[in-house]
Amino acid sequence: MRTFICASILGFLLSCSLFGQNGHDLIFPNDPEWTTLYEGKPFSFQLKAIPNNHVVFSLPDNEIADMQIDSLGYFTWTPSYDLVNRVELKKELPVIFRGFWPDGSRVSQTVVFTIHHVNRPPQVEELPVFYVRQSTRNNYQISSEYVFDPDEDPIVFKSVASQMPEGLTLNSQGQLSWTPSRNQFNSLRANPLMLEFIVQDQPDKAETKGKLKIAQTQLDLPPEILIVPGDTSFTIKEDETLNLKLYISDPNGDDNVKSAGFLASDGRIPQSTLKENTPLQYEFTWQPGYDFVEDTQRKLSLQLTFFALDKSNNRTERKISITVLDAENIVMKDGLQYQKYRSNLVAAAELLQTLDDNQKRLNTDYKKAKKGKKNRSVMNASLGAVTGLSPTLLETDQSKVVSTVGGTTVLTLNTLEATEVIGKSKDDIMDKIKINVDIRNRVQSASDDFARKNAGKTARRALEFEKDIDKLRMVLNDQRLVLLELDAYKKNVRALSDKDLKRMFPDFAEEN
Repeated sequence: MRTFICASILGFLLSCSLFGQNGHDLIFPNDPEWTTLYEGKPFSFQLKAIPNNHVVFSLPDNEIADMQIDSLGYFTWTPSYDLVNRVELKKELPVIFRGFWPDGSRVSQTVVFTIHHVNRPPQVEELPVFYVRQSTRNNYQISSEYVFDPDEDPIVFKSVASQMPEGLTLNSQGQLSWTPSRNQFNSLRANPLMLEFIVQDQPDKAETKGKLKIAQTQLDLPPEILIVPGDTSFTIKEDETLNLKLYISDPNGDDNVKSAGFLASDGRIPQSTLKENTPLQYEFTWQPGYDFVEDTQRKLSLQLTFFALDKSNNRTERKISITVLDAENIVMKDGLQYQKYRSNLVAAAELLQTLDDNQKRLNTDYKKAKKGKKNRSVMNASLGAVTGLSPTLLETDQSKVVSTVGGTTVLTLNTLEATEVIGKSKDDIMDKIKINVDIRNRVQSASDDFARKNAGKTARRALEFEKDIDKLRMVLNDQRLVLLELDAYKKNVRALSDKDLKRMFPDFAEEN
């Protein structure tokens, strides 16, 4: 509705003379369809003004070269075919018209032209001659260099039944195939065949007729090279493989082909990359490698020239260009990430072994502590009985008798009762055992989670992997380890193998 209202207003403005400064106006055609244009179709109109004396017309801010208006208001323009593509179908283009009068008055008016896309039929240029050989299957691919659609529409090829000799086929992709008989081949010597075919674009189905000359091989012609894929430029990364297939043929007979090879603008491409499968079929396989493009470069371009020689040294060349993009060394990165993965699990495994050894030692100390308390309890009871029956007399003064009950002997007994083990407390050992067990459980759990979550390459490539390492290191560096008084200089006698890690962490992944 809004579009309709705007169009109505625009039509009204264009069909009427608009009052500008002091009665000066620009007058446009009053046909409501006059602003509808088509690609490639010439368009013109006469711009008028009120008053129409000595007025000068112009197109300010005009960026389209072939759009012109003379000083008398005669406007001409042929919209080019590149203004609207086959997907948009139409496009609106605003154009400002301006009139100047000698009295200094100036009127500007914007006109919005609607340009519609016009489909053009395919174009067919003169094709290379199709030279055929007798009793041999001859293939000919109509190249897009000679047959193409100017609007880049998909095209299909169609044969003209009355023009097709027996055995000759033309598929929708433009490939001809023919094995001429002896009579057919001999007739070409005096009368080469001019084969007509139809090229049709899609979906508009505009058609163009083309002609292809088919002749018998009479001259010593150079070999032909067909490269598949048929592109002339390729873009690959350092870790990608470029694979090209080369098919060699000779109009004078396949046995006339002598050799084929290539020349490279970069000497680092070895000749071994071109492998001869048969005398007429070659395969080019090349992977640049991560060192091909220097770190200071983002890409590197080079050119390959494939050639074929016949026995008369006639030479045919086909050139392709290759752009190699710098790529991250995924293999090296995966290796480094795996080393981080494994080294952190090795550290966890070594800590678990240390904690297991420490647990055994603490259990032994705890047993000794319990046995030591029992022995001292018997001694305490014996000493108490003795001191309770034996008073002490001071020989210097017979009148002073001092009982030792509750005195020095009792003090000694109290001290012995306070110490359960000579040099170690049973309760202190029990606290260390609890800390040891708790740390070991946390290390085992965190390590299992780390081994399972980051077992795959994809997980180790993610940013989350570094965070998982930090979380695991926090568990391995538990501040309570200092309370266990572990030997900081103790080293593992034997390095841990993958089997050892697999036994301790079932989800541990070996490098692949």
